[in-house]
Amino acid sequence: MLQENPIASFALLLACILPAACAPEPTGTTAGPAKGGVVQAAAPGQVECRASSPAVTAAGLTATNRARRQAGLPPVAANALLASAAAAHACDMARSGRMAHAGSRSSGPAQRIKAAGYAPRIAAENIAAGPYGVEQTLRAWSGSGGHRANMLIPQVREFGMGEATAADGRTRFWSAIYAAPGG
Repeated sequence: MLQENPIASFALLLACILPAACAPEPTGTTAGPAKGGVVQAAAPGQVECRASSPAVTAAGLTATNRARRQAGLPPVAANALLASAAAAHACDMARSGRMAHAGSRSSGPAQRIKAAGYAPRIAAENIAAGPYGVEQTLRAWSGSGGHRANMLIPQVREFGMGEATAADGRTRFWSAIYAAPGG
C-alpha cells in the first residue's frame, strides 16, 4: 500500500495513532499511557539526535499559522524550549522505533515540557513516523481532523517541532508541541 499511494498510507497511519491521546493535555492532569497502543514504525537502535532546525521550525510555523489564520485564530510563535522537547521526543521515539505520545521517561508532552523548564497552561502534541519529509508530514497533519484540531486550539500561543531519523536511516520520527504558558 505504501508504494501505491504513500500519502494516503501516511494519513491512514496518522489516523490510527491514538486520536484520544492527541487531545490537549491540561496541566492539572497526569497523562496515562498512550491510549490505543503504540505503533512500531522501525527497528530500535542507535540514532544520531540533533536540535530542531530553523527550516523545520519555519515550515511548521507556516503550516500551523496558515491553518490558524483560516480559522480566524491568532498566530503562534516559535519557542526554543518546546522545540527542544519536541526534538528530544522525536529522538526518543527513533531510538525505540516506536511512535507514541508516552516517552521512555515521560507520560506525555506536558510532563516533557515541564521537565524542560516550560510551565504550560495547556499542551498538545502531534507525532508521525515514516519515510516522509517535513512538508508531507505537515500536509498530513493539516488534513487530519485530530491533528489539525491540535493546531487550532484557541489557547495555544507557542509551538516547537523536532525530527529524528531511525537506525534504519530512512524512517523519520516527528513531534510537534503546541502549548500556552501558564499564568
